Amino acid sequence: MPELLRPTPPPTWRERAEAAVAAVRAAPGVAIVAAVAVLAAAGLGFVLLHRAGPPPELQLPRADAAPAPAATSTTAGELFVHVAGAVARPGVVRLAPGARIEDALAAAGGPAAAGDLDQVNLAARVADGDRVYVPRRGEAPPPAPVTSGGGNPGTRAGPVDLNSAAADQLDALPGVGPATAKAIVDYRTRHGRYRTVDDLLSVPGIGPAKLATLRPLVRA
Repeated sequence: MPELLRPTPPPTWRERAEAAVAAVRAAPGVAIVAAVAVLAAAGLGFVLLHRAGPPPELQLPRADAAPAPAATSTTAGELFVHVAGAVARPGVVRLAPGARIEDALAAAGGPAAAGDLDQVNLAARVADGDRVYVPRRGEAPPPAPVTSGGGNPGTRAGPVDLNSAAADQLDALPGVGPATAKAIVDYRTRHGRYRTVDDLLSVPGIGPAKLATLRPLVRA
């Protein structure tokens, strides 16, 4: 079979220049013009080749960064309350605004079998940062915290013991000022222990309306 003709590659600029020189040597007349034209074309091609520079890089579209997820936060007005004492799971619980001590105990797993709920006002509201303490049966509750100017106490511990509370602790109760607190202590000193909460009616400055307010907050 006849061999396939392979295409001849085009001459390089060097080969063209050598051909032009050979032509000049062979025919100094007409060949000079042709050789000059070849050299000029070769030089122009060389200059254009170097001026063109490398082909431009392919610019791919950039993918925009996905927006960062919004940071989660706690519910507005959420309450953090410390529940301690005779409860199933003592610790800090989260409560909704307007929660009461009963809700705090439920969030802590409920009172323990030894818990004395008679010493705790389950209907009292709790505030953020409060401490609810459930005493065990036969245990005296911790003293009520001292507050100034009607501020929110940091501890809510059940009713205040009328027979052991100091005047400044009684002063923290709603509607009880320094004078009434001193009168409660003076009555205890003169007449002995309070037998029932109703004995407060014998204290100057305490009437039925104030007694109704104090009844869930104190004990004899």
